[in-house]
Amino acid sequence: MNTPKISFVSLGCPKALVDSERIITQLRAEGYELSKSHIGADAVIVNTCGFLDSAKAESLAAISEAMAQNGKVIVTGCMGAEPEEILKAHPDIAAVTGPQAYESVMQAVHKVAPPLHDPYLDLVPDQGVKLTPRHYAYLKISEGCNNRCSFCIIPSLRGDLVSRPLNEVMREAEKLVKSGVKEILVISQDTSAYGVDVKYAPSEWQGREYQTRFIDLARALGELGVWIRLHYVYPYPHVDDVIPLMAEGKILPYLDIPFQHASAKVLKAMRRPAHQDKTLERIHKWRSICPDLAIRSTFIVGFPGETEEDFQELLSFLDEAKLERVGCFPYEPVKGAKANDLGLELVDDETKQSRYKRFMERQQAISAKRLSTRVGRRIKVLIDEGGATQAKGRSPWDAPEIDGHVHITSRRPLRTGELVMVKIERADAYDLYGVAV
Repeated sequence: MNTPKISFVSLGCPKALVDSERIITQLRAEGYELSKSHIGADAVIVNTCGFLDSAKAESLAAISEAMAQNGKVIVTGCMGAEPEEILKAHPDIAAVTGPQAYESVMQAVHKVAPPLHDPYLDLVPDQGVKLTPRHYAYLKISEGCNNRCSFCIIPSLRGDLVSRPLNEVMREAEKLVKSGVKEILVISQDTSAYGVDVKYAPSEWQGREYQTRFIDLARALGELGVWIRLHYVYPYPHVDDVIPLMAEGKILPYLDIPFQHASAKVLKAMRRPAHQDKTLERIHKWRSICPDLAIRSTFIVGFPGETEEDFQELLSFLDEAKLERVGCFPYEPVKGAKANDLGLELVDDETKQSRYKRFMERQQAISAKRLSTRVGRRIKVLIDEGGATQAKGRSPWDAPEIDGHVHITSRRPLRTGELVMVKIERADAYDLYGVAV
């Protein structure tokens, strides 16, 4: 009898990617093979995203393709938390489960494509199966979110905050480092809220006691000797405590903070957490402690009730904050989001697109100026794509997939996953260019 094969589609954010890695690790542990094609596979798993209507459309398209090419389809992920739309389109689907429902996914797989034998855990490396390249990995520290932002339905899909024990997180991180990972990207829905749900319970790691807390986890990860990058950090006051670790080189000088807007009126309508009124003051303070700090953020334009005055306030914030990396999204109403019921005047699509364009043009000039300050410096670069004389990598200020690159010329071959020193010779609005030294 042939080994059962599973075809896998992973959509959505890095948090969903970690869910996919966990499912695939369990599949490999139980002896399943992964197929590159839906055709001929014993089953297809589609890990969906349901955050925006556009993401739902992409997920439904992936499900439809899998049903057409195979027919034995198991759906999981955020969209699986509200299965009605999926079942309406595909009543013959094998199973639908919500996010983090690993056991339910495996039960469905066993039903559709039973395993040949009992699991042998040594079929899988200690660090598990990763969908990212070997030299970097995402480390999820919690599930869910306690915030109730009016534009977001994540809490209804993934539930309230559930933090993983610190020693469990550290064991996973240590395994990743031992497997050759050079960069760990810390992710969750709200990284700086880590431990709130367990009242910062003490946890022992390597003979020392830590609290299950954002700063304690950062300190412990900073001892592993690899790049540690912090994502999805809400700007609570205690985030200030991590900046000295960046100045010391323990943590990468990089913060991913979703500010979303700058207008107090819009932020109130968004129901954003944390203290936004002193954001600029805190950014200046952070940079005085760690001048190399790079801040990435995302913003929404065209939120219900946003006026031209609110938008101008946002542009002024960009000019003052001088953020290195910025993403922007025209507001998209999401079914089930509280923003739909605020009774605020909707911004028309033409105005949304105009504001988006103006926002990106303003930020592009800021990014180009910020990157130009790197010219002439020698910096460490992590190689993502090796080559004999040309290679591409990332600086400490660039996360994979969402930020820029460093394009490198070298007199010797550079290997993927290698850390090299590069002299930066020029920059544009997004990327750096240099020579390996």
